Amino acid sequence: MIPITFSRRDNSLLGRWWWTVDRLAISLLLILIVIGVFLSFAASPSVAERLNLGTFFFVKRHIIMIIPAVAVMIGVSLFSPIGVRRLSLLIYLLGIILLILTFIFGVEVKGARRWLMILGNSIQASEFVKPALTVITAWLIAEKMHDEKFPGITLSMVAVGIIIGLLLLQPDLGMTVVIVATWVGQLFIAGLPIFWMAGLAGIAIAGLVGAYWLLPHVTKRIDQFLDPSAGDPIHDLYQITKSLAAFANGGFFGKGPGEGVIKKNVPDAHADFVFAVAGEEFGLWMCIIIVALFMAIIIRFMMRATKGSSLFILLSTTGLAVQFGLQAFINMASTLHLIPTKGMTMPFISYGGSSMVALAICTGMLLALTRKRHGFQDWEE
Repeated sequence: MIPITFSRRDNSLLGRWWWTVDRLAISLLLILIVIGVFLSFAASPSVAERLNLGTFFFVKRHIIMIIPAVAVMIGVSLFSPIGVRRLSLLIYLLGIILLILTFIFGVEVKGARRWLMILGNSIQASEFVKPALTVITAWLIAEKMHDEKFPGITLSMVAVGIIIGLLLLQPDLGMTVVIVATWVGQLFIAGLPIFWMAGLAGIAIAGLVGAYWLLPHVTKRIDQFLDPSAGDPIHDLYQITKSLAAFANGGFFGKGPGEGVIKKNVPDAHADFVFAVAGEEFGLWMCIIIVALFMAIIIRFMMRATKGSSLFILLSTTGLAVQFGLQAFINMASTLHLIPTKGMTMPFISYGGSSMVALAICTGMLLALTRKRHGFQDWEE
C-alpha cells in the first residue's frame, strides 16, 4: 500500500481525494506499471538494436511516457461522476474527428490505416474513444432504466454504431470486438430481455462470419489459426512460432534477466509479444503473477462498483473494468496462440505511447467512479 501522507482533517482537493480514492487499486496499478518498466529492460534493447537505434531507446521512451500517464490517471481520478461523463463526451466527439482524419492523413501499416502522426508521435484514436464510449453508453442505458420514455438503448446503439463503422473501414476488427462485447455486457447487467440479448448475439455472430468472408486479412489469420500448415512458417507464422518457443525455453523458473535468446528474434518483443519475453526470462511464475495482478485489479473495481447506489456507476465501472481485462486477455491469448493473432498491447506493460495515456484515462475514470462519497453527495456527485 502507498504510505498515508494526508491528515483526515485535510479538506484540500488532494486531501479529500486521498481519503476517498481506492488506494489498494492504485497500488496494484502502480505495481503493474513497475513490472512494465522491468520487462521493458528485458524486451526492448534487442528490438532497438535490430532497428539501429540506441540500446535503451524504447526503454527511455517507455519511462518518459509513464510520467504523463500517471499524471493523467491521477488527474482524471479527481473528477466527479458528472465530470467523467462530460470528459467522455468531449473525448468521444474529438475521437470521431480523429478517426475521420485517419482515413485522410493516417499512416498505413500492414494494410490497415489506424494511426495518425501528431508531433512526431503515432496516435491510435480508437484507444481513446474506447473508454469514453463505455461511459457514454452506461449513462444512456442508465437513463433508459430510470425513464422508459428516454431512447437510451437506441441512442447507445447509434453511438456504438458510428464508432464500429469507422473502425471497420480502417479495418480494426479486434477493437470492434472489444467495444461490442463491452456494450453487450452493459445491456446484460442492465437487465435487457433475453430475447434482445439473443438477437444481439446473432447479429454479432453474423458480423464475425461476414468479416471472415469480406476482409482478407481476417480470413488469413483465422485460417492460419485453425490450420497452421496453411501459413508460411517463415513469414506468416514467424512471430507466434518464436513466441511459443520463448515460453517453452523459459519453463517454470525462466532463463534469468537478460539471458533470453529467442526473444531477440521476435519482431514486436517490446510491444505485442512482451508476455513471451516474461515467459522466457522469468518463467511461468512471472506470467502467473501478471495474470493474478490483472485479475485482482478487475475484481477490486467490480467489488467497489457494487457498493454504489447508481446504475450509471455500476454499468460504467463494470464496462471499463471488463474492457481493461479483455485487452489484457486478448494480448496474452494471442501470444499463447489461443486465439488468432491480434495486435493489441498489454495494459501498462507493453511499449506504447498513446496506448499508455489512453489506458491512464480508462483507469483514472475507474478510480474516479469508485471513490467513496459520503452523505448527501452519494455516488452522483
